Amino acid sequence: MDEFGRVNISHSSVDIQVQTPSDRLDRYLAQALPDLSRSRIQNLIEQGQVQLNDQVCTSKKITVKLGDRITVEIPDAQPLDLQPEDIPLDILYEDDSLLIINKPAGLVVHPAPGHAGGTLVNALLAHCPNLPGIGGVQRPGIVHRLDKDTTGAIAIAKTDFAQQHLQAQLKAKTARREYLGVVYGVPKSESGTVDFPIGRHPVDRKKMAVVSVEKGGRSAVTHWQTLERLGNYTLMHFQLETGRTHQIRVHCAALGHPIVGDPVYSSGHSVGVNLPGQALHAWKLKLQHPMSGEFIEAIAPLPASFTTLLQVLRRRMAIA
Repeated sequence: MDEFGRVNISHSSVDIQVQTPSDRLDRYLAQALPDLSRSRIQNLIEQGQVQLNDQVCTSKKITVKLGDRITVEIPDAQPLDLQPEDIPLDILYEDDSLLIINKPAGLVVHPAPGHAGGTLVNALLAHCPNLPGIGGVQRPGIVHRLDKDTTGAIAIAKTDFAQQHLQAQLKAKTARREYLGVVYGVPKSESGTVDFPIGRHPVDRKKMAVVSVEKGGRSAVTHWQTLERLGNYTLMHFQLETGRTHQIRVHCAALGHPIVGDPVYSSGHSVGVNLPGQALHAWKLKLQHPMSGEFIEAIAPLPASFTTLLQVLRRRMAIA
């Protein structure tokens, strides 16, 4: 136990003696219980699982003082009705806190209607038998998502602390996510920034669209750069500042240069190459390790379909 009364969680009930000056309850517990995310702690407070000096406390904003005694009841993780599945994973990095994989096209990240099995979550349950329990639910700690047919690097937290740390990096924009994509057409400039809010499409609820903030859109910023002009196609580099659903795909379509092979936002276009989905790849992921503080850079090799597309377009350029 240190100056925060910090303890390792090994039982379902934890007693903490406050050993620092005044602080807000949820902030103090986030320091004292580093294995739990702050959002998990706030949920425990709201659920009446926290007692302050033997009295149930349901306000996260209450101030704790030197000498106060806090008892936290940590319920067993809620079971998830999913089965582990032996699905091969292309692992780019792994240790006790963190896992980064190169996701293939066609692999859904989370179970959803129509995809109850065969997801990345099912694969993770088989690969990491000690992973269940993050966030109070028996599920792997997916930190961010990739669309079903978007390939590339995706990070998974193995502990509550790692999940909290990685999500904070995404929110603070210190984690760097870089993508490669092939678009239709040729942008007029070599680089630029798209700053269009994104929300649910007003008519087709399965799609996202550029939607004003007043109508429910959320801020979305994508930085882009031209890497290679390939006739009437362009290989582009993208860096995300935010992480909205379908962000790059929606922004490219809004620019008039949709992603090649995108079945939702580039209908009517054809490139003559058989692709499993959109030609969009999460190429590089750079983040700070939640325990060591060192920066990790994971680079996901291009999938064969993406490489074939580039080869075909380059051959066409050579012939033209």
